[in-house]
Amino acid sequence: MRLGLPKDISTVLAAQTTLGAAKMVVETGEHPAKLKDMVATPAGTTVEGLLALEQGKLRATLIAAVTEAARRAKGLSLA
Repeated sequence: MRLGLPKDISTVLAAQTTLGAAKMVVETGEHPAKLKDMVATPAGTTVEGLLALEQGKLRATLIAAVTEAARRAKGLSLA
């Protein structure tokens, strides 16, 4: 949307991109980093997008979110 696409198209593109990436991991059994390396070209659009995600500390944030959810689930299971 920030780049001018309508919300419905932006949502579908984001969902399809995520679905496609997840499907590749499940179907190939390859590590996501290997698949990323297969599709990313030096100084290309994927690399630039990944750099922005790294600068925003997305990986650390996702790890923290999963860790906290697991911690909470463990706490709830003891109740």
